[in-house]
Amino acid sequence: MRSLADIYESCDLTLSVLEPQKFEEAVKEKIWHDAMEEEIRVIKKNSTWELVDRPKSKDIIGLKWIYKTKYNEDGSIQKHKARLVAKGYSQQPRVDFNETFAPVVRMETIRTVLALAAQLKTQVFQLDVKFAFLNGELEEEVYVEQPQGYIEKGNEDKVCRLRKALYGLKQAPRAWNSKIDQYFCQSGFVRSPSEPSLYLKKEGTHDFLIVCLYVDDLIYTTTKPRMVEAFKKDMMKEYEMTDLGSMKYFLGIQVQQSKKGVFMYQEKYAENLLKRFNMLNSKPMDTPMAINLKLSSNDGAPRADASMYRSIVGSLIYLSNTRPDIVHAVSVVSRFMNDPSNHHFAAVKRILRYVQGTKGYGLKYTQEKESILVGFTDSDWAGAIDDRRSTSGHVFFLGKKVISWSSKKQSTVALSTAEAEYISATSAACEAVWIRRILADLHQKQNTPTTLYCDNMSTIAMTKNPVFHSRSKHIELRHHFIRKLVEDGEIELQFCGTDEQIADVFTKALPREKFYYFRENLNVIGQMH
Repeated sequence: MRSLADIYESCDLTLSVLEPQKFEEAVKEKIWHDAMEEEIRVIKKNSTWELVDRPKSKDIIGLKWIYKTKYNEDGSIQKHKARLVAKGYSQQPRVDFNETFAPVVRMETIRTVLALAAQLKTQVFQLDVKFAFLNGELEEEVYVEQPQGYIEKGNEDKVCRLRKALYGLKQAPRAWNSKIDQYFCQSGFVRSPSEPSLYLKKEGTHDFLIVCLYVDDLIYTTTKPRMVEAFKKDMMKEYEMTDLGSMKYFLGIQVQQSKKGVFMYQEKYAENLLKRFNMLNSKPMDTPMAINLKLSSNDGAPRADASMYRSIVGSLIYLSNTRPDIVHAVSVVSRFMNDPSNHHFAAVKRILRYVQGTKGYGLKYTQEKESILVGFTDSDWAGAIDDRRSTSGHVFFLGKKVISWSSKKQSTVALSTAEAEYISATSAACEAVWIRRILADLHQKQNTPTTLYCDNMSTIAMTKNPVFHSRSKHIELRHHFIRKLVEDGEIELQFCGTDEQIADVFTKALPREKFYYFRENLNVIGQMH
């Protein structure tokens, strides 16, 4: 029976090659036997466990072998992996584990680093840590059974007390993150206070090395090539690493780096998505959503397959990491994941048909004279039929390089267009503050207020007027945070006409011509050549 390729390792939605489901099957094939030997070799090298007598007062966690095939970007087989995994579902809170959360770098940060690399004309490289979780040191007392096929003769009744983490343990990601974080800090890196998985190391006045960490995948860039070689050498000395060279394929995102700039896209992911749901040969659509479409929970249509619906929408959400042009449409259909109807399913299929015609599209980043942070904010008042809530939308550019965007239904009902715009502007201002801090950490401090373009004069007036008049006295206090930002000189709201309001594409379905215009302004284009 075929199994799904590990989405966290390859972000591939295609079915993998025939892989063994049981140890008895794997041990008969040399490729899988060699993969298991490699796993055990690393476990022993890392002193992951020690054999001890079976404790009476502690539960013993079982182990199982999982077999996966890892692929190259072109679909060819890279290697066969046999992973020894703990049955972590049997762990008890505050007995076998405490903290489990481990931070990973946000996609907005990755896009910001790539935009910065395009601006500074530096190259982004990639490293992969082999057997990352086996390096994490455990604080808890955890016991596991000896692995099947590798039970030590003469010590069959003994169990393994873990000194370091295993894949499958609930605290394994946390333990690994603590280990690598400690190493970075001891090696002269400074961790960003605003992004726990972003590290920066300075050398001299102007040179620096940036590292982004996503579990066991690292991307890094520097203004000084010598720092790259020193960093790579130190990392390979400390951990078993795979040097992937220039960044080309990261978490399902393809990256082209050239003298023209950086282009990030998800064509392979999109093709696999379309193939999986039998839409690869469908007729393309010009836009992801029909103009007059209004979706409702109680539309009277027959119910659709909820499992398939959630699977498609979840895949589209990941695709939107490089496709801001589909963000609003995906945001709307994601509101009906619990109980979708055939009408909702038809809307999802339209998005897939739009992707079919634009699967090679992505984000273009190029060098510019100036790299100033600017944003656009907009809203669609009372657009949701079910609860009459408005939709907030915003987008931020570093120069002309789009790095952050959002399309989200507001948490409260707005009583007017101005109120909806005001709530949206506050949400955008909060994002602007975070991006400004990230840029400051990357030594790209914004010395002037970040301009936020809005197409509603009443909203702009409310951000400058501290008086709680009839239009704003009922608005929740947290939405008035933007006034403080304007007063402190971090944010500056300016008016722009509706025809130039790029955030409009994140709040409603648009006619084809207008949609194309805003898509071009977002620098969503076909592949660079």
